[in-house]
Amino acid sequence: MKALTVAELKTHFSDVLIQVKNGESVKVLFGKSKKPIAMIVPIENMTGSRKIGILDGKAVFKIKGTGKISEEEFLGI
Repeated sequence: MKALTVAELKTHFSDVLIQVKNGESVKVLFGKSKKPIAMIVPIENMTGSRKIGILDGKAVFKIKGTGKISEEEFLGI
């Protein structure tokens, strides 16, 4: 898998899209530490559902009423 910094991605964006179109995935690196923050993948590789992490299938929640809360409730003050 190819990895590019944001600057490299901006410079070679059209070329990257051609590579992705041909089935390659590209990791996007950010900042001085070049931390991976995103991936560009071919649309065929995307799945229809997304997991919510370790609670997938173990937790549910329901919103009662309108689901609206005041700023104070949101901030817990």
